[in-house]
Amino acid sequence: MLKLLDFYADWCGPCQTMLPIMEGLEKSFAGKIEILKINVDTDMETAQKYAVMSIPTFVVEKDGKEMDRKIGAVPKKAMGDWLNSLI
Repeated sequence: MLKLLDFYADWCGPCQTMLPIMEGLEKSFAGKIEILKINVDTDMETAQKYAVMSIPTFVVEKDGKEMDRKIGAVPKKAMGDWLNSLI
């Protein structure tokens, strides 16, 4: 199963914009993609491991290897299309 790592912070405006989009995608892709939310303020080690420089950042992994990433707020359709292309 694919993993989508969603790097965010509570104070980040674009991250808050993505919150309902990600919640909807989590339901749409249930059983296909596991979505993990990673707060860069409380889990700096993971953010550094993935060299996250801007938020929101979305990293898709398969078998522990990065397949692709997107940075910044993304419209729901574009995010869904991107994830479908990776499945």
